[in-house]
Amino acid sequence: MARPAEREVWQRGAVEGVPPLLMPAAHALLQAREDLERLCSEVPAERLWARPGGAASIGFHLLHVAGATERLFTYARGEQLSVLQRAALEQESSVPDALRDPAQLAARLRGSIDRALEQLRSTSTGTLLEPRTIGRAALPTNTIGLLFHAAEHAMRHTGQAIATAKFVVATA
Repeated sequence: MARPAEREVWQRGAVEGVPPLLMPAAHALLQAREDLERLCSEVPAERLWARPGGAASIGFHLLHVAGATERLFTYARGEQLSVLQRAALEQESSVPDALRDPAQLAARLRGSIDRALEQLRSTSTGTLLEPRTIGRAALPTNTIGLLFHAAEHAMRHTGQAIATAKFVVATA
């Protein structure tokens, strides 16, 4: 039988302080964080930004998960993006010198997901169906839609990063 730390996050029980209706989002975000941090420690630093066949790099996926989570949770609070968030979005596809270090990438990801978890803990379930908008186009959605999309989006990019890592490590 697998020990608790070897189980996937959703199999480890409740995340302290997170409302039960938001537990699946918390589990997905924590799973993404664990899987992506593991990649940062296992993939050689010089391979994190490799783009095999033109695919997005592992580094991009790490930055994008951190940034997109921040942006989607901002919209879930009913706020618009800050100037800094817009600038970070524009820089996700580049290879910032400050983030070539895997530890720096992992720290950015960890901070983003930690802030998201705090927001989940403080989200009243009574606000989940409140209307929200996305971006300058004010695309319609609601709080729960944004929170769950952030979690799903993080897991989608985590899967892509894992697949890319298998390829770049095998071909190194």
